[in-house]
Amino acid sequence: MQDLWIALGLVMLLEGAIYALFPEKMIDMMRKLPDIPASTLRMMGISGVALGWLLIHFVRG
Repeated sequence: MQDLWIALGLVMLLEGAIYALFPEKMIDMMRKLPDIPASTLRMMGISGVALGWLLIHFVRG
């Protein structure tokens, strides 16, 4: 359970850092989001899940 809290903390840290360091870029990116096809967003999400799972799998052994 401790690993879950650590993982959530890392996600919040990284997300917060991106918004703090590049607020204008994040606003621009969010404005462009509706123009991206749903299928592309879905593939990006699936790719992120797969890469995250592989990373955890290789690190945790």
